Amino acid sequence: MVVCVCNAIKEKDLRAAFQQCPSQRPHDVYAKLGRKPKCGQCLQFAQSIINAEAASA
Repeated sequence: MVVCVCNAIKEKDLRAAFQQCPSQRPHDVYAKLGRKPKCGQCLQFAQSIINAEAASA
């Protein structure tokens, strides 16, 4: 599933980046992917994925 259309970030890529950079902030996880939020519409969804990953760690 695509999390961020502007940056073409897929859910699996976001989860993998979180594992390498266990920050609770989407901006930090995006930075691990070499990207940064553009329009911001994805941040709430990205945060929910990050929260789920943090809870299962």
